[in-house]
Amino acid sequence: MIQKFLSRFQYNSPVVLTYALISVLALLLNQITNGWTNEYLFSIYRTGTFLNPMLLVRLCTYIFGHANYAHFISNFTIILLVGPMLEEKYGSKNLMEMIAFTGILTGLIHIIFFPGVALIGASGIAFMMILLSSYANYEKGKIPLTLILVAIIYLSGEIIDGLFSKDNISQLAHIIGGLCGCLFGWVITSHTKSTSAIE
Repeated sequence: MIQKFLSRFQYNSPVVLTYALISVLALLLNQITNGWTNEYLFSIYRTGTFLNPMLLVRLCTYIFGHANYAHFISNFTIILLVGPMLEEKYGSKNLMEMIAFTGILTGLIHIIFFPGVALIGASGIAFMMILLSSYANYEKGKIPLTLILVAIIYLSGEIIDGLFSKDNISQLAHIIGGLCGCLFGWVITSHTKSTSAIE
């Protein structure tokens, strides 16, 4: 009976759903440990040398952590809406590599320029997905108007907020994520179009 009921559900986007589940677990662990796991495992900040093993671990795990439920929801509402479409279009392996690359690059830039400030959360990944999704109907040789509009709405807002507001939100992570999304979209679609043209 239970097996029949469960068989109705489809794990339709393995990378996105697994990412969400790990992040839920990280959020619960943070509540149980009274903030200890976020401080030592799910946030990135410079500690000693770049060869510190925990620094390397946190460089990969900070994208799973969130300060609270509201922070988690603000990121994963976007990721769960846009992510499955991107995973279907570009493939699970490619999306996982894009998430990893964006997370590590953002973390590295953050600890270089803001060594005394901790970074936590998936907002860079969410912004990467937002900009990447604007390439959905890309045609070779043309610039998608959706890309321009999304870039203006999201990235310009983040640049203005970064210059004028003091809100403990890392606009740099958002901007880097968005730029990564643009880069991935351009590289993948250009490669796909040129490959299909040869065939």
